[in-house]
Amino acid sequence: MKTCLIVIDVQESFRHRPYSTERDMPQYLAAQNALIAGCAERGVPIVRVFHSDGPAEPANPFAIESGHVRPLEGLAPFHEAAQFVKHRHSALVGTGLEVWLTENGIQRLIVSGIRTEQCCETTTRHASDLGWQVDYVTDATLTYDMQQPDGTPLSAAEIKARTATVLTGRFATLCTVDEALARAGETE
Repeated sequence: MKTCLIVIDVQESFRHRPYSTERDMPQYLAAQNALIAGCAERGVPIVRVFHSDGPAEPANPFAIESGHVRPLEGLAPFHEAAQFVKHRHSALVGTGLEVWLTENGIQRLIVSGIRTEQCCETTTRHASDLGWQVDYVTDATLTYDMQQPDGTPLSAAEIKARTATVLTGRFATLCTVDEALARAGETE
């Protein structure tokens, strides 16, 4: 089955948000870089997706004008089969990614990137609804602590567990880096 790795929003913009922390960054980057290296070794195409929105001004870290819509420091360089810039949560909305995947005969997506519960989860649900098989590599996603509407803290680990719970068996197959790489080499 032809597989593609999607690296979503792994960009410096996040380091310029007030909620940003480096606490989980080393583990995330190790998993993300291992996934990229493994896909590159297997000839699996790797697609980079950046996120840009909000006012087109240097003070907005998600504006191209800020200079922060670029690869996150610490992310290993890789050859991109394609690159897209999105303006919505799903990488499949208005980017041309859906067309590219179809034209290239991609049947399975490996989803990774930043933020676990936002753009990664939304892209996973959207891709599943459009008919792609999705492998969701939780360790190769990153998010940050949040606060629930009632003020109760919600840790990044709890958010990742919640995302895994709602995706598994319905929208995606949860995979470790090694499992995703093994599945990428399978043929049907």
